[in-house]
Amino acid sequence: MPNMFSLFEKKQKTNGQQPRTTQTVSGYLAKGSVSVKDMIAPSFIEVDFNYLKIDTKYYRTLYVIGYPRYVSANWLYSLITFDHPLYISMYVYPTESKNVLEDLKRKIAEMEATIESDMKAGKVVDPTVQVALDDALALQAELAKGAERFFQFGLYITIPADDTEELNRITKEIDSTLSSLLIIAKQATLEMEEGFKSTMPMFYDKLSVWRNMDTTSLSMTFPFATASLTKNEGILYGMNEADGSLIIFDRFTLENANSVILGKSGGGKSFMVKLESLRLLMMGTDVIIIDPENEYKKLSDSVAGEFVEFSLSSQYKINPFDLATAEIEPDELSNKILDLHSLMKVIMGELTPSQDALLDRALVLTYQEKGITQDPETFKNEPPLLEDLYKILTGMETAEGKELADRLEKFVRGSAAGIFNQQSNFDIKNPFTVFGIRDLEENLRPVAMYIVLDYIWNRIRKDKRQRVLIVDEGWYLIKQKDSGAYLYSFAKRARKYQLGLTTITQDVEDFLSTDEGKAIITNSSLQIILKQSTAAVEKISETFYLTGGEKHFLLSAGVGEGLFFAGHSHVGVKVIASDEERTLIE
Repeated sequence: MPNMFSLFEKKQKTNGQQPRTTQTVSGYLAKGSVSVKDMIAPSFIEVDFNYLKIDTKYYRTLYVIGYPRYVSANWLYSLITFDHPLYISMYVYPTESKNVLEDLKRKIAEMEATIESDMKAGKVVDPTVQVALDDALALQAELAKGAERFFQFGLYITIPADDTEELNRITKEIDSTLSSLLIIAKQATLEMEEGFKSTMPMFYDKLSVWRNMDTTSLSMTFPFATASLTKNEGILYGMNEADGSLIIFDRFTLENANSVILGKSGGGKSFMVKLESLRLLMMGTDVIIIDPENEYKKLSDSVAGEFVEFSLSSQYKINPFDLATAEIEPDELSNKILDLHSLMKVIMGELTPSQDALLDRALVLTYQEKGITQDPETFKNEPPLLEDLYKILTGMETAEGKELADRLEKFVRGSAAGIFNQQSNFDIKNPFTVFGIRDLEENLRPVAMYIVLDYIWNRIRKDKRQRVLIVDEGWYLIKQKDSGAYLYSFAKRARKYQLGLTTITQDVEDFLSTDEGKAIITNSSLQIILKQSTAAVEKISETFYLTGGEKHFLLSAGVGEGLFFAGHSHVGVKVIASDEERTLIE
């Protein structure tokens, strides 16, 4: 049976014309054929002196004739991201350095002669000529050394619009944007057709309006694309400010799951962290929070979490002398005593070498009194209390022992007695657990945060699972060297136990001025910098090697806007949340 839809060709000859192909489909003849050019070509083109009209669209081309003296990286960003479709073409033509050096030599001689002539005539030297001479001499030296090359650069912009009114309006906006960048552009009057062709992706430069440009300046001109942080797994952090894409990321896929969030008060740090906590919880990640201001209590209640409040009358107790009974590491007791050394320095203040040695002996004796030695089997014995250390120090009957006991007395018999001088009476079982320490006096908060961190460390070693620990107002710990060093060691060891540490602070300068604070930042693969104050932005720029545009962005950013660093990629981020999430958080 013949194929009813088969095609066959038939050649025809016409008088003096090339053969043309006609096609028959099922016996019906289609006269003539349509080429690809005919299919994509517009119906008509109207060429005016200052615009083109192609079908129903209007087009106008601008060419750049003036550039700023200094440029920074991605300096054409505002043009590339302009809120209207644009056709932008950049033409780069390499030039022989030998020819450029000859031209520069001639120009330098002319400018030197002009300056010398003005000086002999008693005139004030034209500053523009002097500046041009300095630039030419510097460029001549770079070209001679081979550190720079020279290029001819052309920049053309075609504006599409639906009508002439829109075309004129967009042209004025583009001109204003370019003027803000110190760029001078002109309309390709009477050359609109050539201008339009020059902005097509065909390397068809019909305008030939070029400007000399060296390698460094040219490298700054390329429109750098933003990094894409949209993954197939993870949680939504916000929207990419550059291209409008979603930032979906799994922090546990990085080298470590630690993160640092820096921002001034009111910049949206707490909202972002609460949002991240909610989304992590939904993805099956346990969340533990150390909350100095009880900001997370309502959120904890909303998700049926556990809020552990520390105060003088609190029912929850933590014993800082607790030892791990699972995942016991070599020298577990020795490491615990070293950690207690740091805690005692947070409680007592600075110690002399002799006091430090005395404290070490006292801590060893305190555990021995409870029958606890280096043998892991003895770790099951009831651990000592702060009061037992106090008694050991008092019983040493030395001036230094008495002084240390006096410093410790506040936590055993004084105003802070009972908070950390009892056996621990609870365990972390809820997937959303918040430790609130707002009701403790200011100087007790670093002590409480240190003890809670140590308690959490013992508990996470019992049961390895994906967790995130959030330490709000981390500067409480960083401002003291020993507690800051402990937080840093926590950040280094967290990955081994599938834990991600999130450190939040608004006192950016204090945080970055310490070695421990800088070390925590470098050991955090995820870094989020929200709106910053003028005083702090310089310190942040030095630490994160920000460009001038990024510094300006952090200063002018709105609430919930900032920079999102994930490994080697970083983008501008705007935090977005649903109405339901906002209700839970706020």
